[in-house]
Amino acid sequence: MTEQTQAPQQLLEPQLPEPQLLPPQLPLPLAPVLHCQDLVKSYGSFPALGPVNLKLYPGRIVGLLGPNGSGKTTLLKTVAGLLTPSYGSVSVCGYQPGAQSKALVSFLPERTYLSSWMKVSDALDYFESFYADFSRQRAIEMLSSLQVPIVAHINKLSKGTKEKVQLILVMARRSKLYLLDEPIAGVDPAARDYIMNTIIANYDRSAASVISTHLISDVESVLDDYIFINRGQVVSAGPVSAVYEAGWPSLDAYFREAFRC
Repeated sequence: MTEQTQAPQQLLEPQLPEPQLLPPQLPLPLAPVLHCQDLVKSYGSFPALGPVNLKLYPGRIVGLLGPNGSGKTTLLKTVAGLLTPSYGSVSVCGYQPGAQSKALVSFLPERTYLSSWMKVSDALDYFESFYADFSRQRAIEMLSSLQVPIVAHINKLSKGTKEKVQLILVMARRSKLYLLDEPIAGVDPAARDYIMNTIIANYDRSAASVISTHLISDVESVLDDYIFINRGQVVSAGPVSAVYEAGWPSLDAYFREAFRC
């Protein structure tokens, strides 16, 4: 191996049991938006996640990256309060899973969650009535930019356009923690730059955003930090800049080497 391929391997063996994603330029310690402590989720005797020890801080866009079946979706669902931890704890802005924590989390699941009978305008009505932090005007502006008519029926939209609508609904909330599970998997390449640069990169900087995806090269430009997860455990976490400083040309190249079969 060359020196460039040797140095980043150290990143796969974190010395600290609790990776810290605190922006290094901020002198004062901030309260984490998300804190996972010894978090474990099991299905019977099968350990799907953990133990995970992790803190995420405001103003950071974090890539949650790992092979299929590595625990990414399980982690997001547990943080969102959709799954109950088997052991350990998770908190959002200091709140344990419950009504208060869920009010602060905007979660985009991997699968379609909009009813087929809805028009786009019905989805806007639903979010506006259900979430106090939802900005209808912001949603309409993003829909217009992506040329999605609000009078369109959900069941008439393509898979990619449905994903655009769902992502817009989630990002139109003023949340403290955004959890996005494969947000651009079915979106055409021409729209990805807009989604990354306009929707995700312009979220409220007092919040934190976690993007779970396998399309690393498409999201790398907006990521501040990365988390590599494998077999339910965090194997590496840190600023994306550390990967470049270690000699790798991209986070995508480092990921491919780290998880090479």
